[in-house]
Amino acid sequence: MHTIDLAYVGRGLHEELAAYIADQQDYYAEEGVHVALRDGCAWDAERLRHCATIGLGRALLSRLTDGIPWVALNVNSQRPLFWFLARPGLTSLADLAGRRLAVHAPHTPPGAFARIVLRKAGLDPDRDVHTIVRSPGAYGMDLRRLSDGSIDAAYVGSTMAPEAVAAEHGWRVLAWVGDHFQIPTVGVAVDPTYIPPDDPAVQAVVRAHRRALQVIHEDPDTTVRHMRTFLGGQTAQEVRAHYETFIAPYFTTDGQADLAVGDKAITAVATELGVPATVTSAEFYRTATATA
Repeated sequence: MHTIDLAYVGRGLHEELAAYIADQQDYYAEEGVHVALRDGCAWDAERLRHCATIGLGRALLSRLTDGIPWVALNVNSQRPLFWFLARPGLTSLADLAGRRLAVHAPHTPPGAFARIVLRKAGLDPDRDVHTIVRSPGAYGMDLRRLSDGSIDAAYVGSTMAPEAVAAEHGWRVLAWVGDHFQIPTVGVAVDPTYIPPDDPAVQAVVRAHRRALQVIHEDPDTTVRHMRTFLGGQTAQEVRAHYETFIAPYFTTDGQADLAVGDKAITAVATELGVPATVTSAEFYRTATATA
């Protein structure tokens, strides 16, 4: 049996769902690979490049800013699962002008996506919004600060079902990033310097994840059961509604990237970071080369 380290670099359904299903359904073992799932959230790029990684957004930013030749072999979704959650009185992204927003750092993938969406709404994230940068995944503290009024809005990820949380507290979901910005952001990527894309262990992981994508589309009950592991604060009905709204319609069925979407996204991210777009979508997203 082959072995490989597979690192996730974020937490929540967006990052972990396909890998979690592949593991829980024994697809890794059936494909002949032993996968060690590693928490790479705090790893630097040099350590991360020795593993396969789920975080395509971070791999892309690393390629653009550091020149590390990451390539993506599988794509789970092109609609990032991040939301702008706000206190009562705010009804649109434009209402964030002059308000306090808890958000990821600008140089992180979620932070860059947030800034792109804010600019589309006519806001300068450096001048028009009072941004409070906090660590990724610190959404529990965001909820406390929304409750006590020390912030007006928070940019949150998929460790919760934001629409259910908003309904519970009388808050409002101002926007889902996936409605405003698309980019192939989660899947399987490797740095060919250390792990060849055609390595049997890598290809086995890709096959297992594509089987997991089929479960997401063909077996809602199993998918919702696994999702409840991540969304323990929500009811079964809320989890299913979240699945039907944000997961089933937007996760890929075959792991393929839309290269036109990828090219637009790479240009937008490079512009936001202030660096040249030194890679094309076809060069970075090599999902068509992975074995079925």
